[in-house]
Amino acid sequence: MSETTTAAPAATTDETSAAPEQFADVADVIAQFAQAGYLADQRLGTTVFLQGRLGKPLLLEGPAGVGKTELAKTLAAVTGRELLRLQCYEGQDETTALYEWDYGKQLLYTQVLREKISQVVADVDTLSEAVDRIGAEESVFFSERFLAPRPLLEAVRSEKPVVLLIDEVDRADEALEAVLLELLAEFQVSVPEIGTFVAKHAPLVILTSNNTRDLSAALKRRCLHLSLDYPAADRELEIIKSKNTGLSDALAAKLVQIVRGLRDLDLRKAPSISEAIDWARTLAVLGADELDAEILSQTANVVVKYDRDLARAVDALPRLVDPNAEVPTHLHSHDHGHSHDHGHSHDHGHSHDHDHNDSGREKRASKDEPGRHGDDYYGAPGNSSDIGKRTVSAGQGSRSFASRGGGARKRPF
Repeated sequence: MSETTTAAPAATTDETSAAPEQFADVADVIAQFAQAGYLADQRLGTTVFLQGRLGKPLLLEGPAGVGKTELAKTLAAVTGRELLRLQCYEGQDETTALYEWDYGKQLLYTQVLREKISQVVADVDTLSEAVDRIGAEESVFFSERFLAPRPLLEAVRSEKPVVLLIDEVDRADEALEAVLLELLAEFQVSVPEIGTFVAKHAPLVILTSNNTRDLSAALKRRCLHLSLDYPAADRELEIIKSKNTGLSDALAAKLVQIVRGLRDLDLRKAPSISEAIDWARTLAVLGADELDAEILSQTANVVVKYDRDLARAVDALPRLVDPNAEVPTHLHSHDHGHSHDHGHSHDHGHSHDHDHNDSGREKRASKDEPGRHGDDYYGAPGNSSDIGKRTVSAGQGSRSFASRGGGARKRPF
Protein backbone atom coordinates (compact mmCIF):
# COMPACT_ATOMS: atom_id res chain seq x y z
CA MET A 1 0.00 0.00 0.00
CA SER A 2 2.99 2.22 0.20
CA GLU A 3 2.96 5.07 -2.26
CA THR A 4 5.48 7.83 -2.70
CA THR A 5 4.55 11.11 -4.35
CA THR A 6 7.11 13.84 -4.84
CA ALA A 7 6.99 17.17 -6.53
CA ALA A 8 9.14 18.06 -9.46
CA PRO A 9 12.71 18.74 -8.41
CA ALA A 10 13.64 22.33 -7.83
CA ALA A 11 14.94 24.03 -10.92
CA THR A 12 16.87 27.17 -11.51
CA THR A 13 15.26 30.14 -13.18
CA ASP A 14 17.13 29.32 -16.39
CA GLU A 15 15.60 25.82 -16.46
CA THR A 16 12.09 27.20 -16.26
CA SER A 17 10.88 27.63 -19.80
CA ALA A 18 10.74 31.30 -20.67
CA ALA A 19 7.74 32.84 -22.34
CA PRO A 20 7.94 33.17 -26.10
CA GLU A 21 8.74 36.64 -27.34
CA GLN A 22 5.19 37.83 -27.82
CA PHE A 23 6.10 41.41 -28.68
CA ALA A 24 8.68 42.51 -31.23
CA ASP A 25 9.24 45.91 -29.62
CA VAL A 26 7.52 48.60 -27.57
CA ALA A 27 5.53 49.86 -30.54
CA ASP A 28 4.21 46.34 -31.06
CA VAL A 29 2.99 46.26 -27.45
CA ILE A 30 1.12 49.53 -27.91
CA ALA A 31 -0.38 48.39 -31.21
CA GLN A 32 -1.57 45.00 -29.93
CA PHE A 33 -3.02 46.52 -26.78
CA ALA A 34 -4.84 49.14 -28.87
CA GLN A 35 -6.38 46.39 -31.00
CA ALA A 36 -7.64 44.79 -27.79
CA GLY A 37 -9.19 48.11 -26.67
CA TYR A 38 -6.52 49.23 -24.18
CA LEU A 39 -4.71 52.47 -24.96
CA ALA A 40 -1.21 52.22 -23.53
CA ASP A 41 1.24 55.10 -23.56
CA GLN A 42 4.96 54.83 -24.25
CA ARG A 43 5.90 54.31 -20.60
CA LEU A 44 3.39 51.54 -20.06
CA GLY A 45 4.24 49.85 -23.34
CA THR A 46 7.94 49.88 -22.43
CA THR A 47 7.27 48.31 -19.03
CA VAL A 48 5.14 45.52 -20.48
CA PHE A 49 7.76 44.82 -23.13
CA LEU A 50 10.49 44.59 -20.49
CA GLN A 51 8.37 42.28 -18.36
CA GLY A 52 8.17 39.77 -21.18
CA ARG A 53 11.86 39.95 -21.99
CA LEU A 54 13.18 39.99 -18.41
CA GLY A 55 10.67 37.52 -17.02
CA LYS A 56 9.97 39.58 -13.92
CA PRO A 57 6.66 40.25 -12.13
CA LEU A 58 5.12 43.68 -12.64
CA LEU A 59 3.77 45.73 -9.73
CA LEU A 60 1.20 48.39 -10.69
CA GLU A 61 0.38 51.03 -8.08
CA GLY A 62 -2.14 53.86 -8.26
CA PRO A 63 -5.70 54.91 -7.40
CA ALA A 64 -8.63 52.63 -8.09
CA GLY A 65 -10.03 52.70 -11.58
CA VAL A 66 -6.99 53.73 -13.64
CA GLY A 67 -6.75 50.45 -15.58
CA LYS A 68 -4.46 48.24 -13.47
CA THR A 69 -6.68 45.15 -13.42
CA GLU A 70 -7.74 45.77 -17.01
CA LEU A 71 -4.09 45.70 -18.07
CA ALA A 72 -3.73 42.14 -16.75
CA LYS A 73 -6.88 41.07 -18.58
CA THR A 74 -5.66 42.67 -21.80
CA LEU A 75 -2.24 41.05 -21.44
CA ALA A 76 -3.90 37.64 -21.13
CA ALA A 77 -6.08 38.31 -24.18
CA VAL A 78 -3.19 39.56 -26.32
CA THR A 79 -0.84 36.71 -25.40
CA GLY A 80 -3.54 34.04 -25.59
CA ARG A 81 -2.88 32.92 -22.01
CA GLU A 82 -5.36 31.85 -19.38
CA LEU A 83 -5.91 34.44 -16.64
CA LEU A 84 -5.64 33.19 -13.05
CA ARG A 85 -6.71 35.74 -10.45
CA LEU A 86 -6.05 35.97 -6.72
CA GLN A 87 -8.28 38.65 -5.19
CA CYS A 88 -6.66 39.77 -1.94
CA TYR A 89 -8.51 40.83 1.19
CA GLU A 90 -7.80 41.57 4.83
CA GLY A 91 -7.02 38.49 6.94
CA GLN A 92 -6.19 36.30 3.95
CA ASP A 93 -3.77 33.44 4.61
CA GLU A 94 -1.82 30.94 2.52
CA THR A 95 -4.64 28.37 2.44
CA THR A 96 -6.65 30.63 0.11
CA ALA A 97 -3.63 31.76 -1.88
CA LEU A 98 -1.35 28.71 -2.20
CA TYR A 99 -3.07 25.43 -1.37
CA GLU A 100 -4.95 23.48 1.26
CA TRP A 101 -5.50 19.82 2.03
CA ASP A 102 -8.81 18.26 1.05
CA TYR A 103 -9.68 16.94 4.51
CA GLY A 104 -13.10 15.69 3.41
CA LYS A 105 -11.54 13.55 0.71
CA GLN A 106 -8.89 12.27 3.12
CA LEU A 107 -11.59 11.24 5.60
CA LEU A 108 -13.60 9.50 2.91
CA TYR A 109 -10.59 7.48 1.81
CA THR A 110 -9.88 6.58 5.43
CA GLN A 111 -13.40 5.17 5.81
CA VAL A 112 -13.19 3.23 2.56
CA LEU A 113 -9.78 1.78 3.46
CA ARG A 114 -10.67 0.93 7.06
CA GLU A 115 -10.52 -2.82 6.39
CA LYS A 116 -7.15 -2.50 4.65
CA ILE A 117 -5.79 -0.46 7.58
CA SER A 118 -6.92 -3.22 9.95
CA GLN A 119 -4.90 -5.72 7.92
CA VAL A 120 -1.81 -3.50 8.14
CA VAL A 121 -1.85 -3.55 11.94
CA ALA A 122 -3.26 -7.05 12.38
CA ASP A 123 0.03 -8.67 13.42
CA VAL A 124 1.29 -6.01 15.85
CA ASP A 125 1.17 -6.56 19.60
CA THR A 126 1.31 -3.02 21.05
CA LEU A 127 -0.37 0.30 20.37
CA SER A 128 2.94 2.07 19.71
CA GLU A 129 3.78 -0.49 17.06
CA ALA A 130 0.41 0.07 15.42
CA VAL A 131 0.96 3.84 15.37
CA ASP A 132 4.40 3.35 13.81
CA ARG A 133 2.98 1.04 11.18
CA ILE A 134 0.23 3.48 10.20
CA GLY A 135 2.63 6.44 10.37
CA ALA A 136 4.81 4.79 7.76
CA GLU A 137 1.88 5.03 5.34
CA GLU A 138 0.85 8.64 6.09
CA SER A 139 2.45 9.94 2.90
CA VAL A 140 -0.46 8.30 1.06
CA PHE A 141 -2.85 10.86 2.56
CA PHE A 142 -0.53 13.82 2.04
CA SER A 143 0.04 13.43 -1.68
CA GLU A 144 -1.00 15.39 -4.74
CA ARG A 145 -4.19 13.34 -4.82
CA PHE A 146 -5.46 15.23 -1.77
CA LEU A 147 -3.88 18.60 -2.57
CA ALA A 148 -6.33 21.39 -3.43
CA PRO A 149 -4.35 24.05 -5.34
CA ARG A 150 -5.25 27.72 -5.07
CA PRO A 151 -4.31 30.40 -7.68
CA LEU A 152 -0.59 30.68 -6.81
CA LEU A 153 0.10 26.96 -6.86
CA GLU A 154 -2.25 26.52 -9.81
CA ALA A 155 -0.20 29.01 -11.82
CA VAL A 156 3.01 27.11 -11.03
CA ARG A 157 1.54 23.68 -11.82
CA SER A 158 -0.20 24.76 -15.02
CA GLU A 159 0.73 22.78 -18.11
CA LYS A 160 0.19 25.91 -20.22
CA PRO A 161 1.55 29.47 -19.86
CA VAL A 162 -0.74 31.71 -17.80
CA VAL A 163 -1.10 35.29 -16.64
CA LEU A 164 -1.32 35.45 -12.84
CA LEU A 165 -3.13 38.50 -11.47
CA ILE A 166 -2.59 39.19 -7.74
CA ASP A 167 -5.17 41.94 -7.35
CA GLU A 168 -5.12 44.59 -4.60
CA VAL A 169 -2.22 43.01 -2.75
CA ASP A 170 -2.15 46.00 -0.39
CA ARG A 171 -5.44 44.83 1.15
CA ALA A 172 -3.89 41.59 2.38
CA ASP A 173 -1.84 41.32 5.56
CA GLU A 174 1.93 41.52 5.44
CA ALA A 175 2.12 37.78 6.18
CA LEU A 176 0.82 37.06 2.68
CA GLU A 177 3.63 39.16 1.20
CA ALA A 178 6.13 36.75 2.78
CA VAL A 179 4.29 33.84 1.16
CA LEU A 180 4.57 35.56 -2.22
CA LEU A 181 8.32 36.12 -2.13
CA GLU A 182 9.33 32.60 -3.19
CA LEU A 183 6.91 32.64 -6.11
CA LEU A 184 7.93 36.12 -7.30
CA ALA A 185 11.65 35.37 -7.11
CA GLU A 186 11.86 31.82 -8.44
CA PHE A 187 8.39 30.93 -9.80
CA GLN A 188 8.11 28.02 -7.40
CA VAL A 189 5.99 26.98 -4.40
CA SER A 190 7.15 24.75 -1.55
CA VAL A 191 4.72 22.29 0.08
CA PRO A 192 6.35 20.92 3.25
CA GLU A 193 4.58 17.54 3.10
CA ILE A 194 5.50 16.93 -0.55
CA GLY A 195 8.32 19.09 -1.82
CA THR A 196 8.82 22.03 -4.17
CA PHE A 197 6.78 22.67 -7.30
CA VAL A 198 8.63 24.60 -10.00
CA ALA A 199 6.79 26.27 -12.88
CA LYS A 200 7.14 24.52 -16.23
CA HIS A 201 6.21 27.79 -17.92
CA ALA A 202 7.09 31.05 -16.23
CA PRO A 203 3.79 32.89 -15.59
CA LEU A 204 3.40 36.56 -16.42
CA VAL A 205 2.66 37.95 -12.96
CA ILE A 206 0.81 41.24 -12.45
CA LEU A 207 0.37 42.66 -8.94
CA THR A 208 -1.88 45.66 -8.33
CA SER A 209 -2.05 48.02 -5.35
CA ASN A 210 -4.34 50.95 -4.55
CA ASN A 211 -1.76 52.36 -2.12
CA THR A 212 -3.87 51.77 0.98
CA ARG A 213 -0.61 50.81 2.73
CA ASP A 214 3.07 50.59 1.89
CA LEU A 215 4.30 47.28 0.51
CA SER A 216 7.49 45.69 1.80
CA ALA A 217 10.83 46.45 0.19
CA ALA A 218 11.41 42.71 -0.30
CA LEU A 219 8.30 42.42 -2.48
CA LYS A 220 9.06 45.55 -4.50
CA ARG A 221 12.63 44.42 -5.08
CA ARG A 222 11.40 41.34 -6.93
CA CYS A 223 9.18 43.29 -9.32
CA LEU A 224 9.28 45.81 -12.08
CA HIS A 225 7.38 48.83 -10.81
CA LEU A 226 5.00 51.22 -12.55
CA SER A 227 2.86 53.92 -10.98
CA LEU A 228 -0.37 54.61 -12.85
CA ASP A 229 -2.36 57.80 -12.32
CA TYR A 230 -5.30 59.47 -14.00
CA PRO A 231 -4.28 60.26 -17.59
CA ALA A 232 -4.05 63.68 -19.16
CA ALA A 233 -7.27 65.13 -20.56
CA ASP A 234 -6.49 64.29 -24.20
CA ARG A 235 -5.51 60.72 -23.28
CA GLU A 236 -8.67 60.22 -21.24
CA LEU A 237 -10.75 61.56 -24.10
CA GLU A 238 -9.10 59.05 -26.44
CA ILE A 239 -9.93 56.26 -24.01
CA ILE A 240 -13.59 57.25 -23.78
CA LYS A 241 -13.89 57.60 -27.55
CA SER A 242 -12.27 54.18 -28.05
CA LYS A 243 -15.03 52.53 -26.00
CA ASN A 244 -17.76 53.58 -28.45
CA THR A 245 -19.98 55.02 -25.72
CA GLY A 246 -22.39 56.63 -28.20
CA LEU A 247 -21.69 60.13 -26.92
CA SER A 248 -20.58 62.70 -29.48
CA ASP A 249 -16.93 63.76 -29.48
CA ALA A 250 -17.83 67.31 -28.44
CA LEU A 251 -19.89 66.17 -25.45
CA ALA A 252 -17.25 63.59 -24.53
CA ALA A 253 -14.60 66.33 -24.43
CA LYS A 254 -16.82 68.46 -22.19
CA LEU A 255 -17.57 65.48 -19.96
CA VAL A 256 -13.85 64.79 -19.49
CA GLN A 257 -13.34 68.34 -18.21
CA ILE A 258 -16.26 67.98 -15.80
CA VAL A 259 -14.94 64.65 -14.48
CA ARG A 260 -11.51 66.19 -13.96
CA GLY A 261 -13.18 69.04 -12.08
CA LEU A 262 -14.92 66.54 -9.78
CA ARG A 263 -11.56 64.91 -9.06
CA ASP A 264 -10.30 68.25 -7.78
CA LEU A 265 -13.01 68.27 -5.10
CA ASP A 266 -12.37 66.87 -1.65
CA LEU A 267 -14.17 63.59 -2.34
CA ARG A 268 -13.85 60.34 -0.46
CA LYS A 269 -13.47 58.55 -3.80
CA ALA A 270 -12.62 60.40 -6.99
CA PRO A 271 -14.34 59.31 -10.24
CA SER A 272 -12.32 56.64 -12.04
CA ILE A 273 -11.77 56.26 -15.77
CA SER A 274 -14.15 53.30 -15.93
CA GLU A 275 -16.83 55.34 -14.15
CA ALA A 276 -16.31 58.22 -16.58
CA ILE A 277 -16.90 55.74 -19.41
CA ASP A 278 -20.09 54.55 -17.69
CA TRP A 279 -21.24 58.17 -17.33
CA ALA A 280 -20.69 58.77 -21.04
CA ARG A 281 -22.73 55.68 -21.88
CA THR A 282 -25.47 56.74 -19.47
CA LEU A 283 -25.78 60.17 -21.04
CA ALA A 284 -25.83 58.62 -24.52
CA VAL A 285 -28.63 56.22 -23.52
CA LEU A 286 -30.65 59.17 -22.18
CA GLY A 287 -30.18 60.94 -25.50
CA ALA A 288 -28.40 63.96 -24.07
CA ASP A 289 -27.67 66.54 -26.77
CA GLU A 290 -26.01 68.94 -24.32
CA LEU A 291 -24.46 68.70 -20.89
CA ASP A 292 -26.25 70.98 -18.45
CA ALA A 293 -26.34 70.94 -14.67
CA GLU A 294 -29.81 69.38 -14.70
CA ILE A 295 -28.99 66.13 -16.49
CA LEU A 296 -25.55 65.86 -14.90
CA SER A 297 -27.05 66.17 -11.41
CA GLN A 298 -29.63 63.49 -12.20
CA THR A 299 -26.91 61.05 -13.29
CA ALA A 300 -24.02 62.05 -10.99
CA ASN A 301 -24.53 58.88 -8.93
CA VAL A 302 -22.93 56.97 -11.80
CA VAL A 303 -19.51 58.42 -10.94
CA VAL A 304 -19.97 59.45 -7.29
CA LYS A 305 -20.78 56.63 -4.91
CA TYR A 306 -20.98 58.21 -1.44
CA ASP A 307 -23.74 60.52 -0.15
CA ARG A 308 -21.35 63.18 1.13
CA ASP A 309 -19.48 63.13 -2.19
CA LEU A 310 -22.74 63.31 -4.11
CA ALA A 311 -23.85 66.41 -2.20
CA ARG A 312 -20.59 68.16 -2.97
CA ALA A 313 -20.65 67.07 -6.61
CA VAL A 314 -24.21 68.30 -7.19
CA ASP A 315 -23.39 71.66 -5.64
CA ALA A 316 -20.27 71.97 -7.82
CA LEU A 317 -21.71 70.78 -11.15
CA PRO A 318 -23.31 74.10 -12.23
CA ARG A 319 -19.99 75.86 -11.67
CA LEU A 320 -18.13 73.13 -13.59
CA VAL A 321 -20.56 73.40 -16.51
CA ASP A 322 -20.48 77.21 -16.57
CA PRO A 323 -18.49 79.20 -14.01
CA ASN A 324 -20.78 82.23 -14.58
CA ALA A 325 -24.08 80.37 -14.32
CA GLU A 326 -26.59 80.99 -11.53
CA VAL A 327 -27.33 77.84 -9.56
CA PRO A 328 -31.02 76.86 -9.66
CA THR A 329 -32.46 76.31 -6.18
CA HIS A 330 -33.66 72.77 -6.92
CA LEU A 331 -30.10 71.66 -7.74
CA HIS A 332 -28.86 72.33 -4.22
CA SER A 333 -28.01 69.26 -2.24
CA HIS A 334 -30.81 70.03 0.27
CA ASP A 335 -33.44 69.09 -2.29
CA HIS A 336 -32.25 65.61 -3.29
CA GLY A 337 -33.11 63.65 -0.21
CA HIS A 338 -30.14 64.41 2.03
CA SER A 339 -30.31 65.74 5.55
CA HIS A 340 -28.93 69.16 6.44
CA ASP A 341 -25.98 67.81 8.38
CA HIS A 342 -23.64 67.05 5.51
CA GLY A 343 -21.32 69.98 6.01
CA HIS A 344 -23.08 72.69 4.02
CA SER A 345 -24.08 75.95 5.63
CA HIS A 346 -27.66 77.14 5.46
CA ASP A 347 -26.90 80.66 4.30
CA HIS A 348 -26.40 80.05 0.57
CA GLY A 349 -29.62 81.42 -0.84
CA HIS A 350 -32.28 79.59 1.13
CA SER A 351 -34.99 81.42 3.12
CA HIS A 352 -35.48 78.65 5.68
CA ASP A 353 -34.44 80.81 8.67
CA HIS A 354 -36.77 83.75 7.94
CA ASP A 355 -39.83 81.61 7.29
CA HIS A 356 -39.23 79.40 10.27
CA ASN A 357 -38.60 82.35 12.64
CA ASP A 358 -41.69 84.29 11.54
CA SER A 359 -43.89 81.23 11.88
CA GLY A 360 -42.45 80.45 15.30
CA ARG A 361 -43.04 83.96 16.65
CA GLU A 362 -46.68 83.87 15.52
CA LYS A 363 -47.28 80.54 17.24
CA ARG A 364 -45.67 81.70 20.49
CA ALA A 365 -47.65 84.94 20.46
CA SER A 366 -50.94 83.05 20.03
CA LYS A 367 -50.15 80.93 23.06
CA ASP A 368 -49.52 84.01 25.19
CA GLU A 369 -53.01 85.46 24.65
CA PRO A 370 -54.93 85.65 27.95
CA GLY A 371 -58.13 83.72 28.28
CA ARG A 372 -57.18 81.10 25.65
CA HIS A 373 -58.06 78.35 28.17
CA GLY A 374 -61.27 77.85 30.10
CA ASP A 375 -61.70 78.91 33.69
CA ASP A 376 -61.36 75.35 34.93
CA TYR A 377 -58.12 74.63 33.05
CA TYR A 378 -55.90 74.95 36.13
CA GLY A 379 -58.36 73.86 38.80
CA ALA A 380 -61.85 74.44 40.09
CA PRO A 381 -63.77 77.38 38.61
CA GLY A 382 -63.33 80.61 40.45
CA ASN A 383 -60.16 79.55 42.29
CA SER A 384 -57.64 81.20 40.06
CA SER A 385 -55.74 82.45 43.06
CA ASP A 386 -54.97 78.88 44.00
CA ILE A 387 -53.36 78.10 40.67
CA GLY A 388 -50.15 76.20 41.10
CA LYS A 389 -50.62 75.77 44.89
CA ARG A 390 -50.88 72.45 46.70
CA THR A 391 -51.46 71.93 50.42
CA VAL A 392 -49.01 69.55 52.12
CA SER A 393 -49.62 68.36 55.66
CA ALA A 394 -46.90 68.42 58.32
CA GLY A 395 -47.03 64.67 58.54
CA GLN A 396 -46.36 64.23 54.86
CA GLY A 397 -43.34 66.52 55.07
CA SER A 398 -41.84 64.82 58.09
CA ARG A 399 -42.25 61.39 56.53
CA SER A 400 -40.54 62.55 53.35
CA PHE A 401 -37.50 63.89 55.21
CA ALA A 402 -37.40 60.96 57.59
CA SER A 403 -37.07 58.55 54.68
CA ARG A 404 -33.78 60.25 53.84
CA GLY A 405 -32.44 60.23 57.36
CA GLY A 406 -33.32 63.86 57.86
CA GLY A 407 -30.60 64.92 55.50
CA ALA A 408 -30.77 67.11 52.46
CA ARG A 409 -32.29 65.70 49.35
CA LYS A 410 -29.66 64.21 47.11
CA ARG A 411 -29.38 64.96 43.47
CA PRO A 412 -29.56 61.87 41.25
CA PHE A 413 -26.53 61.13 39.12
